[in-house]
Amino acid sequence: MNTANQGAPTDTRMASVRVSAVLLALVMIFSGAAGARAVSASASALPPPSQGRQLITVTADSYQKTTATLIAYTAEGGRWVKTYGPWTANVGKSGIAPPGQKREGDGRTPSGTYGFDFMFGVKPDPGVRFPYRQAFSYDKWNDDSASPLYNKWVDSRHANPGVAPENMVTLPAYNYGAVIAYNTKDRTPHLGSAIFLHISNGGPTTGCVSLPVDRLLQILRWMDPKHSPQIDISVA
Repeated sequence: MNTANQGAPTDTRMASVRVSAVLLALVMIFSGAAGARAVSASASALPPPSQGRQLITVTADSYQKTTATLIAYTAEGGRWVKTYGPWTANVGKSGIAPPGQKREGDGRTPSGTYGFDFMFGVKPDPGVRFPYRQAFSYDKWNDDSASPLYNKWVDSRHANPGVAPENMVTLPAYNYGAVIAYNTKDRTPHLGSAIFLHISNGGPTTGCVSLPVDRLLQILRWMDPKHSPQIDISVA
């Protein structure tokens, strides 16, 4: 889903307060405690999650906001260490969907914690560690809820990509990107599709998370599938 641009700089101290609550919640999620978010905690004191050593937090001030604060962390020596950010990221033109409320075409970014499936781009592989698919004119993303290939990358030479599929080569925003694993396993119709981390091109997205190209490439090259990177999208 396509996007737009970077907003005004976000205050580092406020971002730190918001992120610490998100981080403690993630530790509980990854350790099997499907529970509540904490009020406060020190990010540096948190143990790493059992399922991954790389974490990207995307935290907005409200569900209506179209920008959020993005910070990337690496688990080192039993602590979360900030690796990149805080940076301003763009999210959906209609904000962020509360848990379980994301729907196809609503213009909202899904909240929750997700992994990544693969990376892609119109341009050749920029030197990432994830599997990378270069997009060509026949490559589409199926966002047709009535299609058996809903929420999948489709080679239109060999399969029907559904009604009005996403063209993977016409948007500069897709020069580089990563597929966020939202609804990509069960592919439940109407719950939303084509949720990516990709290049910002001037404003809010239609459901993805976006960054300026230089920052995005730093994140994409840093992400290592051996470390099971996760992205947590939430509201403070």
